[in-house]
Formats: sequence, structure tokens, C-alpha cells
Amino acid sequence: MRGRLAAGAVACCLALAACSLAPSPTPAPSLATIGRPADDGARIVKVETLDPRTRDLTVESPAVGSVMVRLLLPSTFADEPAARFPVLYLLHGGGGEYTDWTSKTDVEALTTPTRLLVVMPAALSSRLDDWFKSVKDGGRGFTKENPPGWEAFHVTELPQLIERNWQGSDARGIAGLSLGGYAAIVYAARHPGTYKIAASFSGALGVSQRIGQLVQTRDSRVLARLAEVVAQAKLLGGYSTVALAPDLKGTALYISYGNGVPGPLDPPTTTTDDPFEEWCGGGGELFKDALRQDGIPATLHAYGPGTHLWPYWERELGLSLPTILKALGAASTAPSPSPGS
Repeated sequence: MRGRLAAGAVACCLALAACSLAPSPTPAPSLATIGRPADDGARIVKVETLDPRTRDLTVESPAVGSVMVRLLLPSTFADEPAARFPVLYLLHGGGGEYTDWTSKTDVEALTTPTRLLVVMPAALSSRLDDWFKSVKDGGRGFTKENPPGWEAFHVTELPQLIERNWQGSDARGIAGLSLGGYAAIVYAARHPGTYKIAASFSGALGVSQRIGQLVQTRDSRVLARLAEVVAQAKLLGGYSTVALAPDLKGTALYISYGNGVPGPLDPPTTTTDDPFEEWCGGGGELFKDALRQDGIPATLHAYGPGTHLWPYWERELGLSLPTILKALGAASTAPSPSPGS
């Protein structure tokens, strides 16, 4: 069990560390644009139909190069060619892929009774945080006028493509797990008014404030990387969720996390606490306190026992869905699950 936790911590910390992938400067000229491009030339170059509701898009982005995006269309999409559908952008976690939410959760069944258009973009194994690179390379960090590549893609390019080509409306929500949960909160705070709701499931919300719990891994490689991450995070400023809390005023919020103690959705053989979820829970508590201090309302589900695993994030997606639908003005005929389920 300790090996699994250490490996998971390594994967997440690697995702939190600086990356230096060089994005393609321009889309490949040999590929035809499908539909209307984004303002900066980002464009859809391929659409693959997987089933009546699922589409995989290949996007060529000036910000990050070639990216895969999975769409989950509303059940009524084909019957409403003139409709505009509210959009939920759903982010994967560290070391994850754009296929994770559909392969590891019941997101398709959960959204069948709704009018949501669910957009699940890749971030090349969650390099959502390439703002670290600017700090590590001695730069002064990114600004709203000079955003990192993934932020530009997720917040600007992708919504333009979805709204111009896939009947997306400007009623947008964003949610994610772990590192994706961190990005969902940061994006919403740094771009007020862009999203009506932001949801974080076991998000790394205290990256610069709460690192001591992971000392329990007793892995020198993990601890060395964590030291690097924390040193960078303290310089981030505009990417600290605690510092950004006041900018979330007017955005609906759903925040959930466990405490790392094995819980009801863990395998019966799990007997060891999960230090990474404990760390995420500690960061969640710090973020909760910051929200309360700034008078920012939020739906909070600190559910206690539970580790950093997909069964909990699947449950939280279901629990948060009524809040998401309400914020986006979308209807659902599905019964609302209770937090205790």
C-alpha cells in the first residue's frame, strides 16, 4: 500500500512540477479546419464519432499544439439544431487523460437526463500548471495578459470552438479532480464571470500552504520534488487558491475532499491512510477558511474517511450535479443523491 501511495504522490507531484514541452507555434497547414476557428486560429481538424452522444475532437492550438477533447453531447442534441446548451468543462487529474471521466465514472448515465454539453479536454497528463515553468526559468510569472498555454487553451480557445461549432452557450461550468480541481478553482478566480460554477473534487487547493502531511511517504525523491514545488508555489502569487478566494465572489462553488482515512468506497483490504488525500483535505480546509473569511458562499462536502481514488470522485460528480445544473440554469429529471449515500 505504501508503494501505491508513494507512486501516486510522485505522479501528482510530477504533474505539479515545471514542464517544458514546446507547443506547436501554428496549426499544421495540411489539415482542413472543421467548422469555425477560434480568434487566434485554434481549430478542430478531426471529429470521430464513438457513439450517439460521444465525439472525440482533435484540435490544433497555437497555445499548446495538438490536443484531444472528448465531448458528451446532450441526449437531445440531434433534435435541437438551433438550441444552445449549457457547458460543463470537466478536467482530469495529474497523470490522467481526456478519456478518464468516461472510462472511470458513470458521467454518461448521470448526464443523460440533462441538457448539459460535457467537454473533457486533455492537458497532456495534467500539465495544467505550466505557469510553474515561468517561475522556475527565472521569469516573473504569467499574467492575465500573458497566460500560460494550457490556461489560454482551456479558458479561451476551447470555449470559442465549442460555442461556435457545437451549440455551446455562455452558461459555463468547470469542475475537476485533484490537479484538475485546483485548475478549475484557479481558472474561475482568474477569469471572473467566465464560469457560473466551479467544482473541485479532492483538489490540490493548498499547494503552497499544506505540504507537511506528505512527509509520511518517507520517500526522498518525493520529498525533494515537493520541496521544489513548494519553493515555486510560494512565488506564484496569482495562482494561490487562498489568495484568489476574493475573486470567486459571484461564482457558485462546490468543494469536496476526504481526510485520507480508508472509507466506504475503498477496497476492503485498504488499511493504511492515504497521505495525499490527507494533504488535499488539509488544503481544502485552508481554502474553506479563506472563503469564509472573505464571505464567499460555497457548497462544502468534507466527507471524512476517503482516499484519493476514482470511486469518491464519481460519487462527488453525482452529488454536485444538482448544484451545477442549478447554477447553469439547466434542468434534470434525475433524482438528487444525498451526501450520505
